Amino acid sequence: MRRADRLFQIIQILRRSSRAVTAGEIAGELEVSQRTVYRDIADLVGQRVPIRGETGFGYILDDAFDMPPLMLTTDEIEAAVLGAQWVMGRGDPVLARAARDLIAKITCVAPERLRSVIATPSIGTPSSGQWPGRSMAPDGIDLARTRTWIHEGRKIVLDYRDEQGRTSRRTIWPVIVGFMEKARMLAAWCEMREDFRHFRADRVLQAEFLDDRHGVRASTLRQRWKRHMAEASRARQRAAAEA
Repeated sequence: MRRADRLFQIIQILRRSSRAVTAGEIAGELEVSQRTVYRDIADLVGQRVPIRGETGFGYILDDAFDMPPLMLTTDEIEAAVLGAQWVMGRGDPVLARAARDLIAKITCVAPERLRSVIATPSIGTPSSGQWPGRSMAPDGIDLARTRTWIHEGRKIVLDYRDEQGRTSRRTIWPVIVGFMEKARMLAAWCEMREDFRHFRADRVLQAEFLDDRHGVRASTLRQRWKRHMAEASRARQRAAAEA
C-alpha cells in the first residue's frame, strides 16, 4: 500500500469509529507495524489533521474535521451495489427507487474503468421474487412515512391482526423498520403492553399517523430497544441451557 493511501485509510478508520482506536487496531487492519502507525499519526498531526490521543490510549478524529472523500475503490463500489441490490429486492417501494437511483449516481461519477464493476458485479443478492415461496408480503402501513415518524419521534396508532387472527388497536412509538425474508417488520414501544413489541407490516390493517410526540429521543429509544433485545436473547440462552 502506498504511503498516501495508508494515511487516507488511517483517517477513514478513525472517521468511522465512535471510540478511541488504538495503534494496534490500526496496524492490524492495515497490516503494518505499530511503529509505522505512530509515525503516520505524527505526520497527519503535523499536517494539521485534528487527531487527539496518545500512545497506549488510542486516537480520535475531531468531529469538525472535513475532507472530501477520494474516489471509491472496486471493493467499495461492489459493497454499495450489493447493498443497493438487496434494498431493491427487500425494501419498501420508496427505498427500492432510492437504491436504483443510487446505482445510477455511482455509475455517473465512476471512471470508465470501474463502470464494468457496476454493470457486471462479481457478487449479488436475489430479489424477493427469485426464491420460491419467499415473495415479499404487501405492507399494510406506509413505511416511508413510518421512517419519517421514527426520526421525528411521533406516535402511530395501529389496527393490527396477530398470527392467530386476533385484532387489537395499539398506540406505538416506532423504533426501527426491519427487512426480513418474507415480510417487513416494525419494532416499537407499545403503550398498551408497556414494553417493546414487533409488528409485521403485512398484518397491519390500518395505521393512523399522529402529530403527538412521545418525548423520547430516537437514539435513546433505539438503545432501550437494543437492551431489550439483548436481555431477551440471554433469557432464551438460559432457557435452552436449562432444557
